[in-house]
Amino acid sequence: MISGGNFYAVAKAMAPLYTAIALGYVSVKYLRAFTPDQCRGINHFVAFYALPLLIFRMVAITNPYAMSGRLFAADALQKIILLVVLFSWAYLANRRQKKKSPSACSSSIEWVVTIFSLASLPNTIVMGVALLGGMYGSMSAGPIVQIMVLQLCIWYNLVIFLYEYMAAKAAVLAKGNQILPELVTERVDTTEVEMQEEENSTKGTEPQHVVYVSIIEAAEVDTSDQSETSEIPKIGVPITEKVPDQHVSERLPEPMVSVKVVVIKAVKKLLKIPNTHAGFLGLFWSLMAFKVGVKLPEIVDDSLNIVATTAVGLSMFTAGAFLARQTQLIPCGYLKAILSILIRFIIGPLLMALTSFAVGLRGTLLHIAIVQSALPLAVASFVYAEEYKVHADIMSIGIIIGNFVSLPFAIIYYIVTGLC
Repeated sequence: MISGGNFYAVAKAMAPLYTAIALGYVSVKYLRAFTPDQCRGINHFVAFYALPLLIFRMVAITNPYAMSGRLFAADALQKIILLVVLFSWAYLANRRQKKKSPSACSSSIEWVVTIFSLASLPNTIVMGVALLGGMYGSMSAGPIVQIMVLQLCIWYNLVIFLYEYMAAKAAVLAKGNQILPELVTERVDTTEVEMQEEENSTKGTEPQHVVYVSIIEAAEVDTSDQSETSEIPKIGVPITEKVPDQHVSERLPEPMVSVKVVVIKAVKKLLKIPNTHAGFLGLFWSLMAFKVGVKLPEIVDDSLNIVATTAVGLSMFTAGAFLARQTQLIPCGYLKAILSILIRFIIGPLLMALTSFAVGLRGTLLHIAIVQSALPLAVASFVYAEEYKVHADIMSIGIIIGNFVSLPFAIIYYIVTGLC
């Protein structure tokens, strides 16, 4: 059972997080010490500098040869099932919205990323070691670190790819809507023109020439602010010569987005992000280092650590600063806040329990797998949501409220799993 000393260890781990949140909130809300642009700059530093160094360091010092295959399978199966369910829901939702803008698809993917993060990406770095160490002792460190490494190397890269996919699709649509009225080829059907002229002459009106406009290709895409091409189906659209040019775009259909072009653009952008390289470079180093028995040179480790240690604190600071810039204390609304808590602390652990049983995980390792899934939302999830402007309000509440309610939920799961 958890002793008083263990409770103090958990409180000691949580207190600095809330200190950083409170400092960010007060600095922006009352002291006006930071502008919104400065807050975005801090978040950008965390997302593309501090977190990558933290990822590399944490992965590089973890022994990949000591990982549990069944724990890996349970964790992966939980996330794969969740993704299949969420993408199936998004597909069905998009089919019902065919008559709406193509951007409705991006809206569905936004919810896929948000729900996936809420349900399956816990805060193992800070809360996991302190809380599960108090419950299960030193044997919990290995599984916690293993789950953390899988998140950093695989699942966060998937989340970032989906963010980049949405950003690339939005860029394609914006570029296509901008140049679509200009990239047209006029084809005049002589028979139709003659018929229209004859009809107009019988009515005594000025002849109007019907021009059938064929849209050939549009939506240039910029992979690194250079041009690529996204194909659009050829569509015949009748317009009259008297229609002003500014109304042409209103008559043209929205461009159809080439999935291949968007995916290529997203992958190219993903490969330029430091997080991707940090995870795989760290994994490459750990595979080599633990095979031959070498360690990172102390001067390198200290250089990485001095920046990496800022990642968690500044992440919580930006969460508090974000909350201070909102007009409401619960910016996403009470309903979404409640649903996010239920997804984080009910859906995620239950799904983890099912997949753990399915792969044959038993004993203390099973208990650790379930309890760690009831930890609060990972801080990095908010950082990326704020960076890409996708449901950052929900993520901030998931972190701030989640840190308060995670301890009771974790204790409940600890007791229940102990009875099994």
